[in-house]
Amino acid sequence: MPDKFNMTLTPFDRLTQREQTHLRQNLDVAYFREYETILAPNQPCDTLHIVIKGAVEETDAQGKEVFAHYTPDDLFDVRAQLDGKTKHRYVALEDTLCYLLPHAVFQEFYQKNSDFSAYFDSNLAKRQSLLDSAHQQQNLAEFILTKVDSQIYQAPLIFPPHASLQQVTLEMQQQNCDAALIELAPDDYAIITRTDLLHAIALKGHALSSEVSPIATYPVHDIEQDEYLFDAMIRMTRHRCKRLMVKCGSKAVGMLDLTQVLSAFSTHSHVLSLRIANATSIEELALAAHQQRELVNNLHKNGIRTVFMMELISALNEHIIEKAFELIVPKHLHDHCCLLVLGSEGRGEQILKTDQDNALIIKDGLHWHQFAPLMETFSQTLQQLGYPLCKGKVMVSNPDWVKSQLEWKQSLSLWADHNTARSVMSLAIIADALAVAGNRQLLTPIKHHLQHIMQQQPLLLMEFARPALGFAVPLTLFGQVKQNKQGLDIKQGGIFPIVHGIRTLALEHGITATNTFARLTQLQQKGVLAELTKDNLSEALKLFIKWRLTQQLQLNHHHNILDTKQLNRTERDLLRHSLHAVKKFKQWLGYHYQIRD
Repeated sequence: MPDKFNMTLTPFDRLTQREQTHLRQNLDVAYFREYETILAPNQPCDTLHIVIKGAVEETDAQGKEVFAHYTPDDLFDVRAQLDGKTKHRYVALEDTLCYLLPHAVFQEFYQKNSDFSAYFDSNLAKRQSLLDSAHQQQNLAEFILTKVDSQIYQAPLIFPPHASLQQVTLEMQQQNCDAALIELAPDDYAIITRTDLLHAIALKGHALSSEVSPIATYPVHDIEQDEYLFDAMIRMTRHRCKRLMVKCGSKAVGMLDLTQVLSAFSTHSHVLSLRIANATSIEELALAAHQQRELVNNLHKNGIRTVFMMELISALNEHIIEKAFELIVPKHLHDHCCLLVLGSEGRGEQILKTDQDNALIIKDGLHWHQFAPLMETFSQTLQQLGYPLCKGKVMVSNPDWVKSQLEWKQSLSLWADHNTARSVMSLAIIADALAVAGNRQLLTPIKHHLQHIMQQQPLLLMEFARPALGFAVPLTLFGQVKQNKQGLDIKQGGIFPIVHGIRTLALEHGITATNTFARLTQLQQKGVLAELTKDNLSEALKLFIKWRLTQQLQLNHHHNILDTKQLNRTERDLLRHSLHAVKKFKQWLGYHYQIRD
């Protein structure tokens, strides 16, 4: 039977061929009857057990407190392999069959194979990085197979050889180009850069009326249109240059620089950003905005890390929303107001578009009626761009979310004094606010006022933290993942407790960052959280968001229900580990803020 051992199981898939052969040669199989004690407390443990069939229960020495259940493909007791002695009792709940891996063989793998040993590290981030490594070749493949096409390179700026330095400089400034081609003869080109012009005029004393051709560089390194982008990178590296002329046959059709090559990585996200920036109408902006889901699909399919996707998509969302604001709100009003995005968008943690959550700050002395028609148009425009209207009406089309600076400060103080569930969540919404358009400085005094309120009222902090403890972690009494027929609400059970708990701690300790991962890092740096806690919560949040996104894309929905049946054995193990990290954090929060249910 050991010959049938599944070597694709993590972490055994990290063993070398020689180690896998060694494992098979040393595996044994054991049968345990129902209710038989497999391992007893405080006894040496000379084998690692891998369940083939049946179920095993881990309890305390007396069998009263249940810690976990183990089913096919699960491992136990790993702790004993590292500590040398079993701490808990393991009992077969039914007739059970297990592989037995000798302690000496396990220790050999653990000591000599760093990938294998990393899986058993209590740091969740290290365990996940082990699993992520398989995606690296996939990411590289996407880069290699991307071709040089007109969506990546820019149209060339071409001058005749007799053009003056002044003429070239002026035209390059107007076109916002830092390099141009000089056509010395038909289809024969030299290149001139902004630096070349600066040196020629400022350092070498060339007159503005001088011809450009004598200072141009010849020949120009080039690449053929439709060659691979990877070849462009190699050519730039080999020739130690930052630009290539793109040719179609012998004719120059474009200029490609290193920034464009790097930006084109990850499914042409840079092209989408350019389309947003260059949009001159809502219709053009909508065409760009509706390409986001395709971008997310491509990023996810190519194994791009979740945090990178969140940063990239949040940046694109900000560009879209800012551009819509610029197209709708007259320019003379931009300095008199500030557009805020709230919720996951404010934290930079949104990937797929969700309900629009936004607010507006207007300068003291101005009034809602001056902005009402514009804000109504703005909310409808965002809906046209793919952002659904907020069911709770947390939008600039609602006058409750458009206030002057003074009115916002008064509202914050009023919400703090009321200290109700609704007012606490209103405070939480503003805590995540991010300024994306208009006069961004208008937000700073309001954020400072919120920090002052929260730090001066310990009882308010206690009530503010309470919602993080409001939803049960979806774990059974036996420590297993629990879900109903519909699935597991990963937002309630995992994402929200981390996000809101960390938001509360950030307000308590004067941290101005809105992103949860940045808040976690700063809390650890301030000594509020242990490094292991920070790492485990950070990795758990990434995994929750990643699994939710995977199923949203696969099953074409936007809700937060996670079907654990769609997860493989290793992912279910990580889910259980992550939920235990959330449970432990919630217990710590309850103690820290003295919250008793």
